[in-house]
Amino acid sequence: MASEPLTLLDRPRLPSTPPPLDWLTLADAFEVACLVRCTPPPATEGRRPAVGTYRGGVAEFNREDAAQRMRQLLTRLDVPVEHQVATGGLRRRYELHRLHVPREHRSAYATLLEAGWRQGRRELLGGPVPGASTARRIWRTRLAAAAWRSALLAGGRHVRRHILGIRLADRELAAVLVRGAALLDVPAVLRPGAGCFVVSVAHGPHRDRILASSALGPAPVAKSA
Repeated sequence: MASEPLTLLDRPRLPSTPPPLDWLTLADAFEVACLVRCTPPPATEGRRPAVGTYRGGVAEFNREDAAQRMRQLLTRLDVPVEHQVATGGLRRRYELHRLHVPREHRSAYATLLEAGWRQGRRELLGGPVPGASTARRIWRTRLAAAAWRSALLAGGRHVRRHILGIRLADRELAAVLVRGAALLDVPAVLRPGAGCFVVSVAHGPHRDRILASSALGPAPVAKSA
């Protein structure tokens, strides 16, 4: 008697893309992704620098407040992280803050960052959605503020008398900042710099609005989309 053919109909199909993050998780994951993208890829022993958002689970900052902000966000996202501080320099001493996600948590961390960056970037660059809910409009401005907060903490400051500027090597993040500024009712300018991109806003009311919007406040509360 011939054996019955195997059927795959009952085998669960894995989704080709992960489900969208809820607004609270998205805001935190997107801000972490922006923080990481503000910094150059960390060098590893005998290997090329890791690229992209994940970067091997390592992020390096030259400012303590940027490192502390990333630790706070990862704690809210239930991702453990180790914080190491190294001191260098001769005449001018400096500190390097290195955040390192333990190996057993890197897969979840990588998935979270990639989803946060992809979904947050799409929300900001995708343009207005006809009939968008009030919650969605509010959270898009919060994502814009999160991107600017990350840039102000971890990006290269480019301050002149008439502008507040940020130097970035990541062109996609630069585009996100320009669009984010527009959502915050601030015109921003993107121009190439020496091996980087500079996103700037004018001093005065525009600078004040960016700083006020990106200031840390109480953790937001999720509402239905």
